[in-house]
Amino acid sequence: MPPDIVRDLGYLTLGTRMRRIGELLQAETQAIMQDYDVPVPPNQHPFLAALDRIGPMTVGELAQAIGITQPGATRTIGNLVEAGLVETSMVDDDQRRRQVSLTDAGRSFVTFCKATLWPVIDSAVRDLCSALDGPLLDQLAGVEERLARSSLLQRISDKPETDK
Repeated sequence: MPPDIVRDLGYLTLGTRMRRIGELLQAETQAIMQDYDVPVPPNQHPFLAALDRIGPMTVGELAQAIGITQPGATRTIGNLVEAGLVETSMVDDDQRRRQVSLTDAGRSFVTFCKATLWPVIDSAVRDLCSALDGPLLDQLAGVEERLARSSLLQRISDKPETDK
């Protein structure tokens, strides 16, 4: 097996390493969602959670709440509109601004996720990160090594069926 250059370069490639771990966690989360027959990709769930917690927001406010660019938020919102989970409307004081809100289907979906899916994913990631200690690079190595040994889906599959 070739050496892991990104890992070996330490802090020099911290952003790349964190992106790699993030992509791996997204893929692992997607596997859990498939197990629960949830068609909405993991990267769209923070938008639904933000709208549930905060309420209707403009596209710019939602982008800021999630911490992404407005064009990225616009693309995701378009996908959620297409799925029927959110709707957009003009903001009264500025016709260029659009407000985003959950539809009835979106509220039902969020209720399902809050009751079943999100706690399972939260528990699996907590388990993955439990007992991590020490310098940041060592903790990242711990996350990578633990994921290599046992995926998030395996972590929830190993729990009693009542937890699912």
